[in-house]
Amino acid sequence: MGVKCITEPITVSQLNSYIKNLIGKDKRLNNVFIKGEISTLSQAYSGHLYFSIKDKNSIVNCVMFRYSAKENLNLETGMKILVNGKVDVYAPQGKYQIIAYNITQEGVGKLYAEFEKLKKKLKDEGLFNEDIKKEIPKFPRKIGVVTAPKGAVIRDIITTVKRRWPYCEIILFPSLVQGANAPPEIIRQIKHSQNYDLDVLIVGRGGGSIEDLWCFNDENVARAIFDCKIPTISAVGHEVDFTIADFVADKRAPTPTAAAELAVPQKEHMEKQLKQLNIRLNETIKSKIYENRQKLDNIVEKQIFKDPKNLYQTKKDKYDLLINRFQLNSNNIIVNKKAKFDKIKSNYVFKDPKHLIEKQKHDLSYYINKIEVLNPLLTLKRGYNISRVDGKIVSKASSLKKDDIVELEFDDGKVNTKVL
Repeated sequence: MGVKCITEPITVSQLNSYIKNLIGKDKRLNNVFIKGEISTLSQAYSGHLYFSIKDKNSIVNCVMFRYSAKENLNLETGMKILVNGKVDVYAPQGKYQIIAYNITQEGVGKLYAEFEKLKKKLKDEGLFNEDIKKEIPKFPRKIGVVTAPKGAVIRDIITTVKRRWPYCEIILFPSLVQGANAPPEIIRQIKHSQNYDLDVLIVGRGGGSIEDLWCFNDENVARAIFDCKIPTISAVGHEVDFTIADFVADKRAPTPTAAAELAVPQKEHMEKQLKQLNIRLNETIKSKIYENRQKLDNIVEKQIFKDPKNLYQTKKDKYDLLINRFQLNSNNIIVNKKAKFDKIKSNYVFKDPKHLIEKQKHDLSYYINKIEVLNPLLTLKRGYNISRVDGKIVSKASSLKKDDIVELEFDDGKVNTKVL
């Protein structure tokens, strides 16, 4: 694949910015671990830490800004360290450097290896899946905190919660948060907290080295947080610090103070929202009242409410009209039925029923005589007969053949004959 040449001249600043953007887009360079020996070391008045690390063949400049620098680093020239940070380009000088998030002495790299191994194991088991994480309630009544009983962490959480949402109760579950004895105590307090009907549980501590935070990379602590029935916020170290607890918790906060802010809403903000909702509700009610008042006025203006007797008179007129129509139709039906009855009553049948009977007898005799004339049985009485071959009547001699058996029916019976 060919490389497209840049034919137009560009400035040095454009070139450096272009290279800076290229490096910034490479995700592999946004989180690197580099080991080496401190070559130069200085801390500016601003608190930023400038140093370089080298191996046998190369050297690279590094900077750790004030918010990431730790007071207890005690770095020295010649010390072998492990730097976690990202690759960046300082465009004004065209030099690339490492922006350090965390620095540990060499040997701590083994802890990082263990960290990555456990992280992969738990991720493969599904303990980091976002779709199984519980929602943090919007308006908690009780918040539990698993942390050291003394120190800035619990003070910051209490101060933040009381300032933002003073209606919430805070219950402290004191525990060691550093050292070999910390994991069992953290686990015990997480389980103990589930007996207090909590809405949210914050688990964490302040910043420190990787060794200080290591109890929150303990597998059993991670599983206790994952199994906790209470929505859990992890608040371990500073913003750049990540522990296994952060990945298994339902929510990760960059600092304990941020955890308190995630756990509760802001009273002033909620009051403002309620005020706005109250205004909208009042406007809606006023609008509905006005709308219904308009409807009522329209109804009141109707003629029926001005002169209700008019409605009564209209209904009465309709009623009288229906009564009159009913009476008229009833009279017409009665008259028609009476006329039909008088016509039937005046019929001669009712006046002389014997005459009708004699006429019916005469008609009956007439039809009987006609039937008798057509009766074939009377023909047989006069000496005639009926001829049949195979059940069929024979009306012509030409239809007979020699040896046909002919059935002859007489008035008093039947006989069979043979055609010769």
